Amino acid sequence: MAGKNQGINRNDPWRDYTRGREEGYRFNSSKSHTISRALKRVLDITIAASLLFLLSPLLLSVALIITLSDRGPILNSHRRIGYRGKEFGCLKFRTTRADATAGPNVTLLGAILKRSSLDKLPKLINVLLGQMSLVGPRAITKEELPRYGEHAYAYIAVRPGLIGHWQTSERLSYQNSVSLDVEYLCKWTLVLDFMIMAKTLSALLSRHALLPKVDS
Repeated sequence: MAGKNQGINRNDPWRDYTRGREEGYRFNSSKSHTISRALKRVLDITIAASLLFLLSPLLLSVALIITLSDRGPILNSHRRIGYRGKEFGCLKFRTTRADATAGPNVTLLGAILKRSSLDKLPKLINVLLGQMSLVGPRAITKEELPRYGEHAYAYIAVRPGLIGHWQTSERLSYQNSVSLDVEYLCKWTLVLDFMIMAKTLSALLSRHALLPKVDS
């Protein structure tokens, strides 16, 4: 997806965004009203805090099993770019062996966590910290940002999501994932967020999503 900002400054993309706005860059402000964004943030905090509290027994159990399995770290932190172009550590449960040279890289527990998407639950902490939103575009690296072309400015004007369009669609190519992110940025409403959350919840509660994949 080529665009006019293909050479966006990866060291300070927010400065590029600010300059673009000052130079009259066309940005769909109708989807970014202050009240709507503030409400979205309130919902993020409320839902994320509630989920962390309700799921705390499960989270603690998973953390204990990971710790006892090989004494390695409980969480992995991957550098991603977020709101205003700031990098942050995107948290996930560790799904691989602490010693990658010892046997298969992904553990049995890790395979179950990945299959059920439970490995992503620690991202709720990122949501509480204001680094992510419950729903939004994918959390990407700085190196990926230029692929969004002229929409890179819109990407760093929002928080990346724990879930999004890209998660509710199957067999997506990378380019199609980018296109879905762009569609979300252009058409965002709170109603759209609730639709994506409902669709994701339905998928997670299905038997196919919660059980590990068995090869036939």
